[in-house]
Amino acid sequence: MNQQRILELSVGAFVAVGLAALLVLALKVSNLAQVNRDGGYHLTARFDNVGGLKVRSPVTIAGVRVGQVSDIAVDPQTFEAVVQLVVSSQYRLPTDTSAQIYTAGLLGEQYVALEPGGEEEYLQDGGEIRLTQSAIVLERVLGQFLFNKAAGE
Repeated sequence: MNQQRILELSVGAFVAVGLAALLVLALKVSNLAQVNRDGGYHLTARFDNVGGLKVRSPVTIAGVRVGQVSDIAVDPQTFEAVVQLVVSSQYRLPTDTSAQIYTAGLLGEQYVALEPGGEEEYLQDGGEIRLTQSAIVLERVLGQFLFNKAAGE
């Protein structure tokens, strides 16, 4: 009877460790574990089209994660997508920094890539990135290609 109890406890511990591992994996995949610890500073960027960009999508410089998307909304006057970014305070960005929306891999998630400029003044908390490039929409590119092919023949 005592061995039966030990076996049941060990199986229960094994299941608990497995569930904890699945939880950690789920947090890694969903980017919930990547919350900015220092708070960082907030920037705004306006795009014509954000594609599949989501809240908590990564913000990178040279492929290194430096922040995340904190909010996405539509400006009711210009009908542009207004993306709020939180960038770690250890990265000071010049005022002529540009932002592009890229896709990680062929079917991967979208992220914001920042390319720092050469200005000597830096963006402050609440600043706006003025140089932006929207996401490439695959359907639009294919439609233009097919239209051009049909017009040429």
